Amino acid sequence: MAIAQEHVQLEKLNAMDPESLLVWAWENHGARAGIFTSFQNTGCVITDMAARVAPGLRVITVDTLRLPDETYAFMDTVERHYGMTIERFQPDPERLKRMLEQHGEYLFFDSKPKQEFCCKIRKVEPNQRALRTVDVWITGLRRDQSESRKEVAKVSVVMQEERSIIKIAPLVDWTEEDVRRYIEENDVPYNPLYDMGYTSIGCKICTTPTLSWEDKRAGRWRWFNHTHEGGGAAKECGIHVGGSGI
Repeated sequence: MAIAQEHVQLEKLNAMDPESLLVWAWENHGARAGIFTSFQNTGCVITDMAARVAPGLRVITVDTLRLPDETYAFMDTVERHYGMTIERFQPDPERLKRMLEQHGEYLFFDSKPKQEFCCKIRKVEPNQRALRTVDVWITGLRRDQSESRKEVAKVSVVMQEERSIIKIAPLVDWTEEDVRRYIEENDVPYNPLYDMGYTSIGCKICTTPTLSWEDKRAGRWRWFNHTHEGGGAAKECGIHVGGSGI
């Protein structure tokens, strides 16, 4: 089905429950649909749902080559648990080498633009390569995750490199409590970093545990003020708000 035709179905799709959306994505787009996850709790729930109702859906992640050891071990756990192979997209070796030679391994400490550049090389560009392989991008975005995500649609048509694709956030209106309840009731494997105080999980060093009164993404890039250069967008890597460069 042509992507242009999906514009007229947005109202219908936005009214679907999460499982129905996953079934729709698989039945209508097959291997051109994929769950993109960094193995935070929401992505784990979506992966579990898909294993139950649309087991053919691809599961895709970006391996920045700087993920916590716990996340790498957890990805192996997920593969064993569901009998699947996670597709891992990594940074371009030459682009990564050039960045490290020019700016050093810890450039993300130097300035916000350099942190965004590091995210662009390690995360945004591999994600863009992965997106070229799909027409349906299934994400774990939720409106309660941060101020900048409060207006996220459940289903939308977005532009990626001058191409329209469907972006689905099946659990967009779920709360953290809803996610935890599903994990407990369905015995879903989850990233052990949550038991260590993490509420948002990304690269090591760039992600830290949070305190009970803090924003869920406060643990991202703690050396920058939360309102630095653009409010909530300062706590985004660029995948969902557009990239940055040097």
